[in-house]
Amino acid sequence: MAMKITVPEIRELKTNGRKVAFITCYDYTSATIVEKSDIEMILIGDSLGMVMLGYPGTLGVTVDDIIHHGKAVRRGAPTTFIIGDMPFGSYNESVEQGIHNATRFMTEIRADAIKLEGGVRSAAVVKGIVEAGIPVCGHIGLTPQISSNMGGFKVQGKSMDAVNALLEDALAIQEAGAFMLMIEGVPASVSKYVRDRINIPVVGIGAGPECEIQALIMQDMLGYNDWVPKFAKKYANLGPQMLSAFNQYHKEVVDGEFPTAEYSYNTKVEGIDD
Repeated sequence: MAMKITVPEIRELKTNGRKVAFITCYDYTSATIVEKSDIEMILIGDSLGMVMLGYPGTLGVTVDDIIHHGKAVRRGAPTTFIIGDMPFGSYNESVEQGIHNATRFMTEIRADAIKLEGGVRSAAVVKGIVEAGIPVCGHIGLTPQISSNMGGFKVQGKSMDAVNALLEDALAIQEAGAFMLMIEGVPASVSKYVRDRINIPVVGIGAGPECEIQALIMQDMLGYNDWVPKFAKKYANLGPQMLSAFNQYHKEVVDGEFPTAEYSYNTKVEGIDD
């Protein structure tokens, strides 16, 4: 069993050339498979709103939702580095609110760190959580919790003014004490521009190849859905395979082909004729 990656080792990714993989996960069974894999990090993302709960976006996901799924993931992946995603409304009101909910993630999920969205606007909360002894991953670029302000899920950083704003956000999160930074949905050249000007490692999700860490949503990379974002490579195509299996199961039940004796308990019971 591989040793869990640590915060100091993650910081060292900035200079040692090592690359690390990061995947979302929301349930025990999937977590047991990730635990057996070579993947170093799991995010219990607020994307569970869409993936697990059927919401149109991440809004509506609660702290209790993340904790409920996070506990299951931790049971399935006891030695994987797990980050809990702070949902909208869990840190927006005050630094104290952010510290309180981040503490719940650490104590109830037994997370290794937390992630929250926002750059300059979230720096005070990041600083407070870090000073409370909790490792923080920042998140800038396309930030789904406020995607309505961006006109939807659209690529960010498409002008120099926008790039400079992203860099300002990145520096603010770094100064607040975050140990790494997620950049989502920006051109590859932009993520490299920002990455080269900060001293903490960057997690890229739809941000090109230059990031020290790459992240994908599990259901996207496994091909559960017909459509996936441009940046999400399908490493499997399980959706059609699952549908085929469901339909084959239904056919065999309807045709009386399942279950056979092979899939039945055949213990003899005295007094009952065959």
